[in-house]
Amino acid sequence: MRATVGDKLVVHGRVVGQHDRIAEVVEVLGADGGPPYRVRLEDGHETVMSPGPDTVVRHQDPAQ
Repeated sequence: MRATVGDKLVVHGRVVGQHDRIAEVVEVLGADGGPPYRVRLEDGHETVMSPGPDTVVRHQDPAQ
């Protein structure tokens, strides 16, 4: 998994009825864009995460 600052991490819900969570990458702590990442969740909370297989990266639009 590779991400850059501004990308979104989408963590898919693991059980029925659980919504996906979206986190914005605010700092890449690993080498060459790899995890762990400091992220900001939708509610404003910041944390460090190493995403698992239930997470996908949505790369930011390069035009922004």
